[in-house]
Amino acid sequence: MKPIRNHGRRLWAAVAVLGLGAALAAPGTALAAPVAGEQAGRHGGGANPQVLAKAMPDECFAGIGQPYPAGPPCATGQAKVNQAYLWGMTRTGNKLFFGTGANVNCLTSGRTLGNNKPALNDDWVCEYQESQLAKANPQLPGALGDHRMPRLYSYDTKAKKLTEKTDLVRASQPDLDRLRTTVGIRAAGNFGGVALLGGPALGQTINMFAFDTDTGAFLGSRNFPEFGNIRHFTVAENALYAGVGVGANGGLRGHVLRWMGSKTDPFNFSIVGTLPAQAADLTVHDGRIFVSTWPGSDGELATADETPAPTNKLASVWMSPVLRSGAPGLTPDDVDSWKQVWEVSSYEPDIVVANSYGLGGLASFGGYLYWGTMHVPMKASTLHLAKYPPADEAGIKATVQNTQRAISIYRGKHFGEKKQKVDLLYGATELPAFDPAANDGKGAWAMTSTGQTPLYGKSGFGDPYLNYTWKMAVAGGKLFVGTMDWSYLAKEFGQETAASLGLPAEAAESIAEAPLAAAAAAQKSSPAARVAVAEDEPGLPEPKFGGDLVVFESTRKPAKVVSNNGLGNYLNYGVRNMVTDGSTLYLGMANPMNLRTDPTDDVPEGGWELIRYDTRGC
Repeated sequence: MKPIRNHGRRLWAAVAVLGLGAALAAPGTALAAPVAGEQAGRHGGGANPQVLAKAMPDECFAGIGQPYPAGPPCATGQAKVNQAYLWGMTRTGNKLFFGTGANVNCLTSGRTLGNNKPALNDDWVCEYQESQLAKANPQLPGALGDHRMPRLYSYDTKAKKLTEKTDLVRASQPDLDRLRTTVGIRAAGNFGGVALLGGPALGQTINMFAFDTDTGAFLGSRNFPEFGNIRHFTVAENALYAGVGVGANGGLRGHVLRWMGSKTDPFNFSIVGTLPAQAADLTVHDGRIFVSTWPGSDGELATADETPAPTNKLASVWMSPVLRSGAPGLTPDDVDSWKQVWEVSSYEPDIVVANSYGLGGLASFGGYLYWGTMHVPMKASTLHLAKYPPADEAGIKATVQNTQRAISIYRGKHFGEKKQKVDLLYGATELPAFDPAANDGKGAWAMTSTGQTPLYGKSGFGDPYLNYTWKMAVAGGKLFVGTMDWSYLAKEFGQETAASLGLPAEAAESIAEAPLAAAAAAQKSSPAARVAVAEDEPGLPEPKFGGDLVVFESTRKPAKVVSNNGLGNYLNYGVRNMVTDGSTLYLGMANPMNLRTDPTDDVPEGGWELIRYDTRGC
């Protein structure tokens, strides 16, 4: 491994009104297959990392807006793999339970960035309002036209056997309707012999599915109309907790839930925490639960007619009261006793850009709490362009460049005390901020101090395209960080963004390269502010396709690269989640390249992957 500093490179209404019960029926073909031995192609046999299972083609595509031919196998059209993310995953003993999300890049691009013009390239297609699903259900927003029913699985790590659980849900029409209207299985957790798999529904609710971890039996499902998003679970002091959001996509506020259920009553929860923003990830540290949050999403963020969110609604880290060992743990009495201990405006000098930040994975390691940021590609640019519309094309390009952010990584200790300390590990000493009063009221960008100096290196672990700190996990005595790298998407995103902004086609390239240009400008404008972690530190790295997995081996040294190519498949643009078993990591990969399904060409295949990684080989 190399040091990072040298890194190169309301359910029922929906069913009734939209008629989705039948429209969302998925093909009966198998959507995943175990990958072992010679079948693995790459990482087969005892190799490390090893692909254990992978999404298989589940649909045939014959052109944007065209009916889907029968198959696969596809006599006409081409094979398509919709299941893109291994999104939520949990481990109990030798069993992994997980669920998927389909065409997530299309849903994100459509809902968050407003790119609803159908897109087709060699790697993926997003049909949006032209899809057969949208045409059959005109009430369905075009941004959701690429929705497909998620899938549910278990994997036996000892027997090396993948079992699809989706068919168990089909036995009950209400349960099947819930699954059909679930955007994806975004969260998974288990306790007391029950595995819970949940995710946002097509409306402003969430759906949850339960399985008996001892027998594998399906225990039922439930819709929760009071919540709009769910991302993660954690076990703390012999109890299971989950973080949720309220409102569309969780954009209004958040809660922490404690599971009070059993195998006979699997959907019994109590609210034990209320937050001003939706809960993202959560973990146990220093006898408390810590939660990362997202600000309001989509329409809830600042626009041209709104003021920026108050700081307690920005992406933040929140701390629970002290956990009481064993029973009773957190209770409803603790609902208003959570404390904000950090938020992004303490680092990000531009308040509109700060509104676009999310926080992702966090973990307790070596006496510190570690966490990192999340940046939906082009989201900050979209917000800023709405808030302060530039007068010309040059102003648009300047806004796009100056709103680019790669992930920043932090750690802290002694939270809530006078001696609280937070270290910036990877980030910037200066970032561009917009002053609307400058230049005779026309506004201007200027490099502005973040008030901090990173201990180890630049934002994105040195890679300007690393945009998500998706998950952190401790395995084998080391802290692993799974990220997303959007460089492979940059070209197409550039074209889509240029078109949506009404810019000429030649502007697409500059938009695609905006992260590199932003990093270069930061170096050029303030050489003295550069982070000098080594005298021979190289310049900007060339983009390296594929999500990165990095590791902190101790609290005293910089992180190192484990993989910067998607664990061997550069179409895996991110490590979406990780669960541990001693020194073993099980990785759920995100790969939305739904048209990459030809095993005979020289390009790897699209669709989610389940990967085993032995950290002793790290």
